[in-house]
Amino acid sequence: MKLATLRAGSRDGQLVVVSRDLTRSLSVMPIATLQSALDEWDTIAPTLRVFSDRVNESEKGTLPFDPQACLAPLPRAYQWADASAYVNHVALVRQARGVEMPESFWTDPLLYQGGSDSLLGPCAPIRGDESWGIDFEAEIAVVTGDVPMGASVEQARKAIRLVMLVNDVSLRHLIPGELAKGFGFFQSKPSSAFSPVAVTPDELGDAWDGGRLHLPLLSTLNGKPFGKPDTGVDMTFDFPTLIAHAAKTRPLAAGTIIGSGTVSNRGADGGPGRPVGEGGLGYSCIAEQRVVEAILSGATKTPFLKAGDRVRIEMLGADGQSIFGAIDQAVEAASR
Repeated sequence: MKLATLRAGSRDGQLVVVSRDLTRSLSVMPIATLQSALDEWDTIAPTLRVFSDRVNESEKGTLPFDPQACLAPLPRAYQWADASAYVNHVALVRQARGVEMPESFWTDPLLYQGGSDSLLGPCAPIRGDESWGIDFEAEIAVVTGDVPMGASVEQARKAIRLVMLVNDVSLRHLIPGELAKGFGFFQSKPSSAFSPVAVTPDELGDAWDGGRLHLPLLSTLNGKPFGKPDTGVDMTFDFPTLIAHAAKTRPLAAGTIIGSGTVSNRGADGGPGRPVGEGGLGYSCIAEQRVVEAILSGATKTPFLKAGDRVRIEMLGADGQSIFGAIDQAVEAASR
């Protein structure tokens, strides 16, 4: 089933089920929010499936589905932790900063705890000062049920409730100064945006293997293809491994969001890959393309985002239909 949160009532919005073709929605009142559903998932999920069958079988009682009316599926979450599961991306970005990557990054997952109190809807603007080096990062994320402290990888696998897309915006020019303090990201990681709908893993069919999603993640910048890497390729750590890592020393509450980090594929020759315009799979963020430009030509050419730019992130199924709907954001200058 596919679930969305519409802008209505409280700041947590109104939960609806959405048809598979993303054309219709159906209110599931009195189940008010996605968080309340996640809190009692085993009890509430069967009811949601009844509504899901209804919206897919008949137009009766439904309303047209409008992504513009969507908040993030979870407008605020108890936890948003983003990983760097595609270690190829980490290696390239650290190379650009002139920082050596420890070998342990290939064997021990890397996570940071992001701000989860103001998660953005799919069409909310990216607001920032161009001097900050505004960048998008196209990612996959899962939403968990309750995960006990010390959970095994198998327990973590069974706790995955939903899958969605993310734009984890980064302010590249602020990152080095923050990391130099030795205390991690804060100002350099503003609010992240999420796809219009979150889907249960069964909606993904054979593309979901229980830990990885095997489909291209499509990014465009100002209407031009920017990246189409396969999310199941070069993912060093799958989602159950990331969840178990996060739960090593603490339990995770239902509604915890775990991100994959920027999706990144190596080139066919094992190198950093090529832009889409040159026959490659491209990249899921501007920083990675700039790194490759520097490696190949000695200089970066692609600028970071500026006011008026538009980023779109989407994933299509084998039938060519959008699975999650699109994250479609314009960049706006931040007001002082």
